[in-house]
Parts: sequence; C-alpha cells; structure tokens
Amino acid sequence: MKIQMTLAALLAAVSGQVLAQDVVKIGHVAPISGAIAHLGKDNEYGARMAIEELNAKGVSIGGKKVKFELLAEDDAADPKQGTAAAQKLVDQNVNGVVGHLNSGTSIPASKIYSDAGIPQISPSSTNPKFTRQGYKTTFRVVADDVHLGGTLGRYAAKDLKAKTFAVIDDRTAYGQGVADEFAKAATAAGASQVGREFTTDKATDFTAILTTLKGKKPDVVFFGGMDAVAGPMIKQMKALGLNAKFMGGDGICTGELAKLSGENTGDNQVFCAEAGGIDEKAAAAFNAKFKKRFNTDVQIYAPYVYDAVNVMVDAMVKANSSDPAKYLPVLAKTSGYKGVTGDIAFDEKGDIKNGALTLFTYKAGKRELLKIVR
Repeated sequence: MKIQMTLAALLAAVSGQVLAQDVVKIGHVAPISGAIAHLGKDNEYGARMAIEELNAKGVSIGGKKVKFELLAEDDAADPKQGTAAAQKLVDQNVNGVVGHLNSGTSIPASKIYSDAGIPQISPSSTNPKFTRQGYKTTFRVVADDVHLGGTLGRYAAKDLKAKTFAVIDDRTAYGQGVADEFAKAATAAGASQVGREFTTDKATDFTAILTTLKGKKPDVVFFGGMDAVAGPMIKQMKALGLNAKFMGGDGICTGELAKLSGENTGDNQVFCAEAGGIDEKAAAAFNAKFKKRFNTDVQIYAPYVYDAVNVMVDAMVKANSSDPAKYLPVLAKTSGYKGVTGDIAFDEKGDIKNGALTLFTYKAGKRELLKIVR
C-alpha cells in the first residue's frame, strides 16, 4: 500500500510537471486604474483577444500542444508601480511580456526584463530611449517620438500653415519627448515658437498657462500628454477664447477625446497622430470583432497589442521553444510578419522598421483619418 501511494504521488508530480510545461505565460502591463484606465483596458482587451484566439486555434510549440495564459498587471501609469509589476511577472516566470503602455513605465521596467532575459514588446511606448538602452530584450511595434513629433511639427507648419506655435507638456517621459520633437520639427519647417508651458499628468486646471498663451496668439497649441488631460485643456481653451488649433501625439488621439473635452473638439480644430499605420479596412474589421467580444469600440492601441502577442508567439513556434533564451534571437529577426496593423519587422535596436504614422482630425465628435505617413 505504501509503495502504491508513493507511485501515485510520483505520477501526480510528473503529471503536474507536464501540465506546467504545457502552459505558456504571457505578461501584460498597462494602467487599469487612474485617469487613463480606459486606454489601459483597451490594451488589455487586445491581449486577451489574441490569447483567446490562439487557444481556440490550438498552437503547438516544439511538437507539443500548449495553452496560453495571460497574466495581467496594473501599473497605474506610475513608474514605481510599473517596476513592481515587472518584478512580479519576472517572479512568476512569464515567458514574455507585452507592455507597458506608457514610456514612463516601459523604460524603467525594461531593465528588469532585460536582467531576467525576458522579451518585452511595447505596443505603444514611443520615447526613443526605450529601445536605445542596449537591451536585447526590448522591442516595440510602433514608431517613436522622433517620427511622431517630427511629422506633426512639419504638418503644423506646412499643411496647417501655422506661423507661430506654443507647446505644453506634462513632464512625463512621453509628453516631454514628443513635445520636444514637435517643436524641433515645426521650427525647422519655418514656424516660430512663442511659448512653452508645463503641467502634470494629473492636472485639471490649466487657466493660468492658457491665459499666458492666449496673450501670445499662437496659431497652434501642441500638447504632449494623454487624453485625460487634453480633454479638459481643450474645453478650457474654448472657454477662454483661445482659438488656436490644438495638436497632440498618440496619447490624445483616442475615441474618448471628444467626450473628455465636453464635445469641444469642433471640426478640423484638433489634430493628432497615432504611432502606427493600420488601414481603414483592417481597422474596421478588427473593431467589429473587438466590439462583438468586449461590447466596446477600440480606443487606440488594442490592434497593436494583439499583433505584439501574435508576433511573440510566432517567434516561439519558429524557435520550437517558449524558453525566452531560445526564442529571443528568432523574435529579434522578425521580418515580414503580416499583422493587423501591417508588416512587422524589427531593426537592430528592436524598433519597428518602416514605422507608419496615421494623422487624424476630429469632426462632429468623431475621429477622422487624414492620411497614413511612412
């Protein structure tokens, strides 16, 4: 009897090991709480949809059927909480991480993933520093701030014919970075900067800085930050009679902006760019599928999260292993992957090659595509 129990225990232990090997854990981190929780949830939904589809399809890695498990963490867009979330995922032995949403959390977290040898693909972090730290584990599937801010700066001067502009940023890694690149490009294209103001990513009252800028009569006000701050800022600009066109990067370029502004986006008064180039047909098809599953529309980066998960799994399949050390070199060589958001290939830094930008304006409270720039 004692021998039989021992054998039973041994078989159970072996069975448990096999089951453990069959589970591939993908970490995801985004702000699920705080002012931009709607964007974080959008990202998480993109990851969940990818995981659900992979499990429904049935994927084999190294000749063995696997089950994917999503380990989702909330970083509240806070660098300290972001590093804590990263360490938690490392301690849980995840096979890879998709995230974080913000550059300000992705950058400090990237060292933790690098030290652990765990691949990290951000679907939305655009600060150039993210992929310029020399880490082999760091990738992104969107263009960076040099491209994003630069394109918007040139658009302001050349297409919107702005002679003067003012800049406001929220002092985050993302906000300051994209604002700096906008100012540099707009100036190079012939416009003159007449003001530079600062706020925070949690501010709600901008009366003082907007009053200062109103006296300088800029043709364009560019804001480096997120939609939760941009919305009230647009509303207060309207109330103060500051009639400049309002511009921002991908952080403001969401479906929620009009609502957050109190429906003050107007027609052709607000311009922004998404750091990606998903075409209208692909975007519509993805949104229909997304809405059926989650009963809500895509905010902005869910398709990029979806692609990031699938690119990571594609590398595992090609490497015949979900071991980060074995599939990382294959991931780094990704080229010609056909994603929802377009072709995905990484350069030597982990940046997407030939990264696209999509320019938008707002009309009747809806985001409207202007053009895709590569």
